[in-house]
Amino acid sequence: MATRKTPGRGQTTPGSAPAAAPRIAVPAPCWCGLQQGDLVVVDTAPFIYVLEDHPAFAPLFLGLFEDHANGRLRIALSTITLAEVLVGPLRQGQDTLARRYERALAGFEVLTVSAEVASTAARLRATSGLRLPDALQAATAIECRAVALVTHDRDFSRLQGLRVLTGAPPAA
Repeated sequence: MATRKTPGRGQTTPGSAPAAAPRIAVPAPCWCGLQQGDLVVVDTAPFIYVLEDHPAFAPLFLGLFEDHANGRLRIALSTITLAEVLVGPLRQGQDTLARRYERALAGFEVLTVSAEVASTAARLRATSGLRLPDALQAATAIECRAVALVTHDRDFSRLQGLRVLTGAPPAA
């Protein structure tokens, strides 16, 4: 009795259909089309919106923070953002709230303003007219090689060479 040899992967026997190619799972895009593992620098406003549960603006950024919590995205913030987020509660005498915000932000990578960031910020400010805090945010994103700066500030739209994401409407 003759035995029939089973074709290997990608081989067919006469008259048979080709074997199906193996399926490779491609991860779904993250918030605003970011890819898994991407690093983004987040400006002050998105943090404030989410921390304070702003009814109109927090939903624009919740997906970003959910992707971070699920390990899909990396988020960094500058020490400028840390300071700006704490101003509101401290101005209102809410030290406990300020400490809670500080603990929440400690879960992200906090980047200091280095000499390189300051120099890049100066160039950005000179060429784009950005205010110094905004130039420092953009320079932080550039110097840490983030794929994007996440903000709700339209002033960044005039920057060249830096991807700026301003929020995504919640999924319907």
